[in-house]
Amino acid sequence: MTSVFLSLSAVVAVSALASPTAGAAPAADGPAVAPSGWEAVDGAELARVAEKSDTRQAPLAAGEGVSATAAETELLALQSARNGQFVATEMNYAAPNTGVLRARSADVGGAWEGFAFEWDETSETFAMRSLANNRYVAVEKNFTGSTQNVLRARSATAGGWERFVLYYNEGLDRWALQSTLNGLFVTMENGYTGSLQYALRARSTEITGSWEEFVLYDLGA
Repeated sequence: MTSVFLSLSAVVAVSALASPTAGAAPAADGPAVAPSGWEAVDGAELARVAEKSDTRQAPLAAGEGVSATAAETELLALQSARNGQFVATEMNYAAPNTGVLRARSADVGGAWEGFAFEWDETSETFAMRSLANNRYVAVEKNFTGSTQNVLRARSATAGGWERFVLYYNEGLDRWALQSTLNGLFVTMENGYTGSLQYALRARSTEITGSWEEFVLYDLGA
């Protein structure tokens, strides 16, 4: 299995800024502006960046692997730049949090940490399909409180709730995810406690630092 070092999110030189407050209410809907140096990436560009990036071996758990169910898509694992943990689909969580995305795995143990990034030419956006349950990741806009706009793999098809813009910063060799549903960037909730600690939520109006940063590893054969 080959892997590619990429990264999801962002800050151009904003690590010095204050970290987002955990549990803060998401800002009003509206398009977030990508910082200078960040550009939206399409499916072809994602593949090209992967080829040019230094190849790295995704840390797999002993004896584990990821089964590719859609060879035509980019199969990736997401690692939070904030805590160094891989994003997993929480299959065993009880409703309504079944399938919540959470950066909590030390390595890639299998399909729980795998995602297919599927490019759509018409909308010029990506959909993320979890390899754990073959469901698309949605932004839960109608949830309330600390779970509002949480990312959850629960949709059979990809519509407006499941669409994301992927940004790339060549200087940082990192990426950022922006929800098209509310125009906000995906953040890893490092300051949460309990079962939702490290959950992913689309709630930042801008890319402020490692809270919105992820590293991507290629899981393709």
